[in-house]
Amino acid sequence: MAVAGPRVLVVEDDDSMRVALERLLDSAGFDCSAYASAEELLACDKPGDAGCVVTDLRLPAMSGLDLLTHLRSRGERVPLILMTAHDAPGLREEAMKRGAAGYLAKPFRGTTLIEAIRQVTKPAFQS
Repeated sequence: MAVAGPRVLVVEDDDSMRVALERLLDSAGFDCSAYASAEELLACDKPGDAGCVVTDLRLPAMSGLDLLTHLRSRGERVPLILMTAHDAPGLREEAMKRGAAGYLAKPFRGTTLIEAIRQVTKPAFQS
């Protein structure tokens, strides 16, 4: 039996994108759980126990940056990778300043996301 890679929590409100990300990460060996909103994640899971959180920037209520701020205010240091289709000047810098471990502008290659997750979860996961 194969050992699962680190637990990755995905927050994406677009149903088809969420399913695609979950399939991609499962096939790459990660233990993936996906949520439609930041509030759903916080109600159903313990983000601090995960190896990484991957979240969209624009979500229905609590944004990806708000989720990051919320986690940090609770003392949770889980690496968070922010994804956005709405890249803007200074947004990457703002995300990193707030403590994001990574930032990806959509569209991006699946391999780019996998590599970003592997980088922030080392040494827990080695390819």
